Amino acid sequence: MKIIIIGAVAAGAKAAAKSRRLLNDDSEITIYTEDTHVSYSSCGIPYYIEGNFEKYETLLVRSPEEFEASGVRVYLKHRVIKILPKSKQIVVFNLEKNEAFIDKYDKLILATGASPTMPNIKNNWYNNIFTVRKIEDAIRIKEKIQTSKRAVIIGGGYIGLEMLEAFAKNNIYTTLIESSSTLMPSMDEDMGRLVIEQLNLINEYKFEIITSESVVEFKGDREGITGVITSSGKDIDCDIAIVCTGVKPNTALAIDANLEIGETGAIWVDKHMKTSDENIYACGDCAEMNFVITNTPVWVPMGSTANKTGRCAAINVCGGDEEFPGILSSAVTRCLKLTISKTGLTEKAAIALGYDIVTATVTKYDKVGYMPDAKNITLKLVADKNTGKLLGGQAVGYGDTDKRINTLTAAILGGLTAEEFEQNDLTYAPPFSTTIDPLLNAAQILKEHISGADDVLQDI
Repeated sequence: MKIIIIGAVAAGAKAAAKSRRLLNDDSEITIYTEDTHVSYSSCGIPYYIEGNFEKYETLLVRSPEEFEASGVRVYLKHRVIKILPKSKQIVVFNLEKNEAFIDKYDKLILATGASPTMPNIKNNWYNNIFTVRKIEDAIRIKEKIQTSKRAVIIGGGYIGLEMLEAFAKNNIYTTLIESSSTLMPSMDEDMGRLVIEQLNLINEYKFEIITSESVVEFKGDREGITGVITSSGKDIDCDIAIVCTGVKPNTALAIDANLEIGETGAIWVDKHMKTSDENIYACGDCAEMNFVITNTPVWVPMGSTANKTGRCAAINVCGGDEEFPGILSSAVTRCLKLTISKTGLTEKAAIALGYDIVTATVTKYDKVGYMPDAKNITLKLVADKNTGKLLGGQAVGYGDTDKRINTLTAAILGGLTAEEFEQNDLTYAPPFSTTIDPLLNAAQILKEHISGADDVLQDI
């Protein structure tokens, strides 16, 4: 058997490693990537730029030499330009030698990932305008910030906030510009506003946050960018700009090969990660996933999902029967000690899907108040009013928000109602939680909203 894998950052690298462990030594596994590295953590790039570790090589999980030693052939700087499904062949272009050749597969795994989107901004060709995706981006940004004094970040999502932290900790005054009315547009507006409020409370004159505004023009000279012009006419100086306005799935090869593209714009796959061609699989950021609450397609590119789906694709390519049930869009990030996390449906998304919902928002200490490291966290839970089932949650705070969201994720996957979840026997000790965890406080309020008990109390 010969397996060819296109792409090898997270999903492709995982698929290659898992396939090698499952197959005998007579089988061939080949990776083609136009990248200069394989098997690295792009999620760790902001933390390298911040200075959490000195060498970018720390981000590399496995080298080409290590793959080769295990029996996986790796071709760097090789771009696959066409898939020929009928003959089970691919056309590969060697970027260094400037020549093309054909290779044949028995099974093909697409792990082509996603690419950063560039908004329609005038003069986006100046030097020192960066996206954050590849190792080369990390190296170039890290080098540039050594001589930078002012930065602009375009986009207030996960990467934008992580880069804000990186620049603030390197004493680079930063202006973050987000076109939506709040930061973290994937969350509800009230929670996004809370992120802004909390960050401004700890701002030591190191950054400025501008919302409901966009960048329309880059200014610069022969050395590179010198500033930006916003939609309201603000003229903001900078010597480095980071564009993190989102990514799009790399589907050109799949479209050219007449593979089915899902309604999200990513490659359609079944629960085995098989595409519309029985010999071609897709995984990671190029493929759409099932959203487990609604059993509808969703595209949420995440490193954790890439690894899980890469493993699933490999098992099935090698003759197994593994299913990947889907995702809850769970995510977490940090900005200057403020942790932001979410899972499932937001209030806005649930209403758009037609749910009759109830919500509960609580702000509590994450542990007993007399503990010196007790910190406030704000939790927002969403539930279906008709069934009582939990639909989602969001958390913002300087305490342990992520462990509450992780707990909630398990409850949603288990189909628990707010009433059932309220009876959860969560651990307690003063250094770890309050006697009744904030998560259970929120669940209790949800239960009262669902039963109407809170309305009765208000009438008395």
